Amino acid sequence: MRFLIGLTLATCALGLPVYAQDADIGRAHYHTHCATCHGLEGSGDGPMSGVLMIKPVDLTELTAANGGTFPLERVIKRIDGRDPLVSHGSPMPVYGDYFEGTFDVPMKAPTGQPILTSQPVVDLVAYLREIQRIE
Repeated sequence: MRFLIGLTLATCALGLPVYAQDADIGRAHYHTHCATCHGLEGSGDGPMSGVLMIKPVDLTELTAANGGTFPLERVIKRIDGRDPLVSHGSPMPVYGDYFEGTFDVPMKAPTGQPILTSQPVVDLVAYLREIQRIE
């Protein structure tokens, strides 16, 4: 019986696509699309931060501000537009549909459930995880 269950799980796992997370690509996306508001280091001090109605969040403190757990689902949905933030007269992200619209790449939430998003978001999240300050 255990063998049958194991074989079934292995077969199911083979059918699921595996998507790589590339923090280097994410870093490039970040510098192109996010640094203007969030700053080169992610601390919320980008050159546009002064003109925004709501100051950009310090992206290096996401894990610390969430009790030591990276808020994966909230971050994904904020980036891909499903959880809009109107801080400067238009939803964030202001860079249009580069990160929006395609939800074909699963990321595993801490609960084990998949969160569908796009490959650019997967890569950007990998970079954001990399820059977290752990105290």
